[in-house]
Amino acid sequence: MTDSPATVNRQRKALWWVLAINFGFFIIELTTGLISRSMGLVADSLDMLADALVYGMSLLVVGATAFKKKRVAMASGYFQIFLAVIGLYEVIKRFIGVETVPNYALMIFVSALALIANAFSLIILQRTRSKEAHIQASIIFSSNDVIINLGVIAAGLLVMWLGTQIPDLVIGSIVFCIVISGAIRILSLAKK
Repeated sequence: MTDSPATVNRQRKALWWVLAINFGFFIIELTTGLISRSMGLVADSLDMLADALVYGMSLLVVGATAFKKKRVAMASGYFQIFLAVIGLYEVIKRFIGVETVPNYALMIFVSALALIANAFSLIILQRTRSKEAHIQASIIFSSNDVIINLGVIAAGLLVMWLGTQIPDLVIGSIVFCIVISGAIRILSLAKK
């Protein structure tokens, strides 16, 4: 069963919007994460990159068969796990090594902007009212991103209060665990 032209158009438009938002914030968060030395921002930037790539893949299957949509959802789940494992490795390296305290003001400011962007992305996706795997996977990604942004803001506040990088490294670890959890949900959704 194929989607109606109006449904296909609505899904494409939504996915283009969230693709642009996520790719833009990948660049912003990666740059500011490296400048501020924040693992939380770097982790969120990699999550944004993964999301942008998934949205791009989802655009390829809008209007396609349910089988193809589930395959894209499954590929996106495995890709999220791959990025999360790389990120966890980096967090472990930073826990072991000597790191400087990240710039908490930049962490908080950029995460607040990303929170707004992710909330907007979630609204765009929910308005499609689609129950298909590729859109539901996208909604899971955006929901996770909202939670992650709140976590990075909290970590920034704790870094400011405690004067140590530990909260940033902890939130970086949590971000990657949330990404893995979301990926597992997406893989189970794709198998239905």
